[in-house]
Amino acid sequence: MTAFKSQQYICGALRQPRQMLEDQTYDGHVSIHDDKMAENLGFSGAPIEGPTHFSQFVPLLEQIFGQAWFETGCISAHYQTMVVDGEEVRAFAEVPEPGSNITNIWAEKRDGTPVLQGTASIGPDHPASELDRRRARLNPPDQLVILADCHVGMKGRQPEQAIMDFDQHMGDLYPFSLNGKLACITEHSEWYTQEGGLQSPWGRAIIPLEMISVLTQYTSREAKFPIRGPAVGLFADQEIKLIKGPLFVNHPYRLEREIVLLSESRRVESNWIMTSVYDAETDELVAECLLNSSTLKDSYAKYAEEAAALGKVIGS
Repeated sequence: MTAFKSQQYICGALRQPRQMLEDQTYDGHVSIHDDKMAENLGFSGAPIEGPTHFSQFVPLLEQIFGQAWFETGCISAHYQTMVVDGEEVRAFAEVPEPGSNITNIWAEKRDGTPVLQGTASIGPDHPASELDRRRARLNPPDQLVILADCHVGMKGRQPEQAIMDFDQHMGDLYPFSLNGKLACITEHSEWYTQEGGLQSPWGRAIIPLEMISVLTQYTSREAKFPIRGPAVGLFADQEIKLIKGPLFVNHPYRLEREIVLLSESRRVESNWIMTSVYDAETDELVAECLLNSSTLKDSYAKYAEEAAALGKVIGS
């Protein structure tokens, strides 16, 4: 990793994150990560999944916070602009005042187009994050359609069991393996590998930050939240918080999900789900992952019909 430092911030080199979700399917159809589907919905191309960009921050945040970043780090991001395969992205992090446990982060394309903005912090006592502040500004929606059958406090049907091994195919949502990701990850570390992990401070391979998102979404369908569809969604906001990290390759975890917020804009309905990650062997809470999955209203064929039946005025 090449880093450039000033008195205000550090940044990494320009990278070209890879698109690995072109074969992703859910609800029986291809996703927004398919070029044709993205084009039909008015986008310039199939976007790269948001947490792919998290890897570019890891060397910067290790430089700022040290080993604590891998154990109690929290990255909290609002995605601003989609990135397609071949575009270059650079990650930035402010240099905090001595003793501070939080800093601002952002990513830009080569031409300065913003990709994401957020905060990064270390625990155990995290200050208010980017998504804490964003959620506090949102008003409850009047009448949802796609999410009409969901409510805040709704939990997944049952705890889910999840594990990530090196050659394990991660399913229809993530049609690749950890080894496949490591072959093209923007910022590599020997700690991510089976052999190099033995030399890590924890004596075993750790799951890369961006792949924690994959781990927590791997079994997400088992929660069976009553979301109407088929429809196409995308990640709008995401936070990964390590409480007793890092998370390890080939180690069993238990996942519990809860809807913590519902929101809406002109184009999307948003379902904010908190996934609590427990070590399946010790039963300790080791991480929390908050995801705002926004579903495009125009992608749901029955939206107008069901909105009318619910008494909702389109555009509200």
